[in-house]
Amino acid sequence: MSSRTFTISVPATSANIGPGFDVVGLSLSLHLTLTVTQPPPPSDGSPYTAPVLRYTGEGAAEVPLDAYKNLTTRVALYVLRCHAIRSFPSGLDIHVDNQIPFGRGLGSSGAAVIAGVLLGNEVGRLNLSQERLLDFALMVERHPDNVTAALVGGFVGSYLRELDAAATEAASVPLSEVLPEYPSDAGEDWGLNPPLPPLGIGHYVRFRWSENIKAVAIIPRFELSTAKAREVLPLQYSRKDLVFNLQRLAVLTTALGQSPPDPDLIYEAMKDRVHQPYRKTLIPGLPEVTSSITPATHPGLLGICLSGAGPTILALATHGFEAIAEDARAIFKKTGVEIDWKLLTVVGGSTVQ
Repeated sequence: MSSRTFTISVPATSANIGPGFDVVGLSLSLHLTLTVTQPPPPSDGSPYTAPVLRYTGEGAAEVPLDAYKNLTTRVALYVLRCHAIRSFPSGLDIHVDNQIPFGRGLGSSGAAVIAGVLLGNEVGRLNLSQERLLDFALMVERHPDNVTAALVGGFVGSYLRELDAAATEAASVPLSEVLPEYPSDAGEDWGLNPPLPPLGIGHYVRFRWSENIKAVAIIPRFELSTAKAREVLPLQYSRKDLVFNLQRLAVLTTALGQSPPDPDLIYEAMKDRVHQPYRKTLIPGLPEVTSSITPATHPGLLGICLSGAGPTILALATHGFEAIAEDARAIFKKTGVEIDWKLLTVVGGSTVQ
């Protein structure tokens, strides 16, 4: 048997898109790419060689290159061990190239998790279905919006199924047990019996998307962890605020698939009262950008919202991209925040080639 090389490509994602908190996601044209070389099985008596992990692109200076500490390879090992495969194949070589900035609300951790699930499936030759791949991803990344969009691509709505008592218990295993922090002396005998995910945790539907719509990602030059962004959210909401979001989400999921898109309809439908108002203290300039940049002031703009947990702001538009981004830059600069911006398209899901 000869060696084989394959490539895993996973897109960036933007979750929520205004009113769809923890519900909708969008896959975007930045990618996490793994180029993997798997040598033939060693001859009897050959010593085991640990995976070699190399990393370029965004976050290269801060990503651990130990396969027992890196998020992607830890997820892959979780998938393998759930199928009674103790370790990676000997001599595995993994080169990671990453275009997705860390801690900016563009799904970097979700992409790493999906890449890990696909890596485990491929090197273990497991032939898991897309639905089962999603189950494994949801055992690690407990919110379905980013990982579902990263796996299947496009504009996606998702939910977590109500499970029976046994499955609920299995899906509620603390993340520290699903994906433990491996100690410095960890080897293939450590953590051999991880919890299996229940069947059918997550379900999704792909909405239509107008090809005329592009996404301007306005990316502040600071990181914001999802955990910190969730800490500021209330535990309870008023009926008025929930109805406000439900009404807009019901319209938005169809409006973004219409051609030509209606800017007045979409701008109002992308408003939110569930997460963005509470995160404005974490992102200087957020209220000013989302209220000052409108279809009336910026022809071509359709809607504007926080991307995921932030701090990136996502502006959906058909033209006028540079004016939108540069005016957002000027607003942020008044608060002392510098930004970068990228013009992105909505893309398909993850691939293995």
